[in-house]
Amino acid sequence: MTDALGWRAKLGVIAPSTNTIVEPDFYRMTVPGVTAHFGRIHIRDQNMDGDEGMERLLEQIRSEIGAACERVLTCEPDSMVMGMSAETFWGGVEGNRQFVSQINAITGLRVATGAEACERALKLYGARRIGVVTPYQPVGDENVVRFFSEIGFDVVAIKGLKCPTAVSIAHVGEDELRAALLEVNSAEVDALVQCGTNLSMVRLADEAERWLGKPVIAINAATWWMALRDSGITDPVYGAGSLLREH
Repeated sequence: MTDALGWRAKLGVIAPSTNTIVEPDFYRMTVPGVTAHFGRIHIRDQNMDGDEGMERLLEQIRSEIGAACERVLTCEPDSMVMGMSAETFWGGVEGNRQFVSQINAITGLRVATGAEACERALKLYGARRIGVVTPYQPVGDENVVRFFSEIGFDVVAIKGLKCPTAVSIAHVGEDELRAALLEVNSAEVDALVQCGTNLSMVRLADEAERWLGKPVIAINAATWWMALRDSGITDPVYGAGSLLREH
């Protein structure tokens, strides 16, 4: 029988237990008949100060993600959405492919990831040179640059905010994010991309497109857009950027 609320699509979402932004972002970007159901990856040590700290955080995610997927599968979702982004960029194109294959093997379902969503969005806009903002440590930024470079984009500038803990990512305010966008923007940049699903950028990205005059891709908006469109749902969503509003 059809789900009473998710009568168009039930989306299973995987997110770190420390993430307080992606869930409300997805809820406010939803459309009638689509529901999001979260499985949490238990983060026991949220310290990500320095490259070693970020690597340890990702190791925790890798060890817990299978259990999180299995839990969310019990609600019988139609497809999966990754409410985290670092792991989808890690190891470049091949790392992303392996990650998607892993989730496919566990769930048997289609998967929307932040890395692939950004790739699709940038190609849709015809962008080639990009500026990037992340909450990551240098090792995270290196993997982001590697991924975009391998799929043919030139990362002109990247600003890593070096957030010291997984929870502190959500404490970054709009003033700091606005300054970061301006720092990576220039006349040679075709589009701006924000990584890190625990950074609150969706509303600001929508605003920034108007005063920068170019696409600003917030990763939560891009990932949700990919999940909706792959589910055959084309409803426009307002207040979350041109990608969801116009494409």
